[in-house]
Parts: sequence; C-alpha cells; structure tokens
Amino acid sequence: MSKKPTAGSFLDKMKRHDQTPQGEEPTPSAPKPVSKTRIGLKHIGGYLDADTVEKVAILRARLRLDNSQLIKKAIEELFERENAARKFGDR
Repeated sequence: MSKKPTAGSFLDKMKRHDQTPQGEEPTPSAPKPVSKTRIGLKHIGGYLDADTVEKVAILRARLRLDNSQLIKKAIEELFERENAARKFGDR
C-alpha cells in the first residue's frame, strides 16, 4: 500500500521546482494521452444504491458488456419502449 501524499511532501516538491536555474525552463510533463475510443463521447455518471449496483454487475457478467455498453443498451431499450407507447397512445 502506498503512502498518502502529505503537505510536507508537496512543499518539498514545490521547493525543488522553484530551484530551477534562472533562464532555464523546467521540462514540461507530457500531456496525458486521450483514449481514441472516447473521442467525441460524453461521460454520464450516476449514484446508485447497493441493490442497483449488484444488478448492474450481474447484467454485465451475464451479457458480457462493459458499463458503457450496458447503459447504452438500457437507454436504447427504454427509448424504444417509450416511443412505442407514444405511438399507440399509451402516453
């Protein structure tokens, strides 16, 4: 288990950063690579109770889907059901 960062370790890192020689630029850290599979996608999250989380886990295992695929499938099925209900006057 790794140690939690402390205020002291943060300040020590800041001091080392401030000790960069005059005129010399610090080396920038490389930007985090963006997953190409997530480009153009929007993250939607939610807070769920334990029973719902368990259902999600069971469905993921049974259907062999990841969370994103499972949520997409659920939204598509609900959307289709709601559209059918509207067409037949149930709503």
